[in-house]
Amino acid sequence: MIIALGADHGGFPLKRHVIDAIESGGWEVLDLGTFDETPVDYPDYAKSVADALVSDQAQRGILLCGSGVGASVAANKIAGIRAGLCHDTYSAHQGVEHDNMNILCLGARVIGTALAVELVKSFLGARFSGAARHRRRLEKIVALEKALRHE
Repeated sequence: MIIALGADHGGFPLKRHVIDAIESGGWEVLDLGTFDETPVDYPDYAKSVADALVSDQAQRGILLCGSGVGASVAANKIAGIRAGLCHDTYSAHQGVEHDNMNILCLGARVIGTALAVELVKSFLGARFSGAARHRRRLEKIVALEKALRHE
């Protein structure tokens, strides 16, 4: 599985640890930047990661910013993206299993390295259950996206 990874300057300090966690699990990283701590805008990286998923260059994504909130808000503006900000392992795997979450957002100024690694592994190890109730709910989300595009 290919994992698109994006970080702004606030998320950059956590980035190397996340790359190591992805690679140690046997997954491939598509590193979309940033590549240093020069101030940049998180929506640009959210768009890059989301575009990689929508275009099938990657199967999942991870976004890192200072709090994780901005990256989550920006990514969720793109149709087909279900980004979740997670600070616990239950949400990281349940978001995939029930909601088919495809981008994990992490706040580098909120969580530590060890927790970030656990969250990445929990997210990437999870699979969508496909249960009827979860498919029904996802269909409603898709309908919302379509309705918003036509307003």
